[in-house]
Amino acid sequence: MTDLIIRTEGRAGRLTLNRPKALNALTHDQCLQTEAALIAWRDDPAVDLVIIDATGERAFCSGGDIAQVAAAGRNGDFAMGREFWRDEYRMNALLAEYPKSIVSFMQGFVMGGGVGYGCHVRHRIVGESTQMAMPECGIGLIPDVGGTWLLGQAPGHLGVYLALTAARMGAGDAIAVGFADHFIPEAEWEGVKQRLIESGDVTSLPAHSTPEAPLSAQIDQINRLFSGASLPEIITALEAEDTPLAAAALKAIRRNSPLSMASTLAMLRPAPASLAEALRQEFRWTWRSMDKGDFLEGVRAQIIDKDRNPQWQHPAPDAVSDSDVAAMLAPLGADDL
Repeated sequence: MTDLIIRTEGRAGRLTLNRPKALNALTHDQCLQTEAALIAWRDDPAVDLVIIDATGERAFCSGGDIAQVAAAGRNGDFAMGREFWRDEYRMNALLAEYPKSIVSFMQGFVMGGGVGYGCHVRHRIVGESTQMAMPECGIGLIPDVGGTWLLGQAPGHLGVYLALTAARMGAGDAIAVGFADHFIPEAEWEGVKQRLIESGDVTSLPAHSTPEAPLSAQIDQINRLFSGASLPEIITALEAEDTPLAAAALKAIRRNSPLSMASTLAMLRPAPASLAEALRQEFRWTWRSMDKGDFLEGVRAQIIDKDRNPQWQHPAPDAVSDSDVAAMLAPLGADDL
């Protein structure tokens, strides 16, 4: 069984993530295969558009397959992760810049690397089961794969809120925040794909009303609580507010890596000027994440030992200095993306 099903049908090139038991976690090989297929179809007159989807009901893509990267990092091999991220980010940029229409169908969990795979394309479809999030600060990373670009474009301070709390978005919020474009009931997806295959024409996408966006409805509260210039300021505002949203946000922030959150805040204020700038900045951080960041400890605590008790290098958010963040984001010279 192949992890990525690549084929052409009718007028469409098709890419189907096929690791349902692993919640379609994205591997390095899948990134390279995706890039090769897109380059092959770019000038192929028989291919009018590309359809991206995934097998299984639980997840479009739950994120990058980081277990192997972390295992190599624990043995002192940082090159594997750095090459994975370099190739993944190059694929993210290709998806965004592709000259032909790409349509992604994103069911279930769409997180981290899944956002990078499905949310930079021109036509982003979500359904009833979609649960979208950027939870990287909880494993000692930062929202990458162009995540800081998407979060930086979100209305008000929603991007900061989503990055620091890993709050999940359903279909309505994913559209309102700018991570998706169209809601289509999932029962219609196969028919919609078939019409795209036959016609090669994205104007055949049906129009449906967008579901409610409960998160976006709380934007005034989120803007008030997440307007602070620093992580300690945001925490102070949350501690002073007795609401369910503030309590849940505080709980999430207290779990996360202080260095990751402080760095993420710096990357979003100001927001990146382009996807290319976002990816370049993210790569500088992830390149250093294993030897200078909290990534290996975060993966140990959340995925390997599952003790949910990470020992972050900074004991609290106010222990992270501006110079700590600047060191993670400094140019890499010849290693820059």
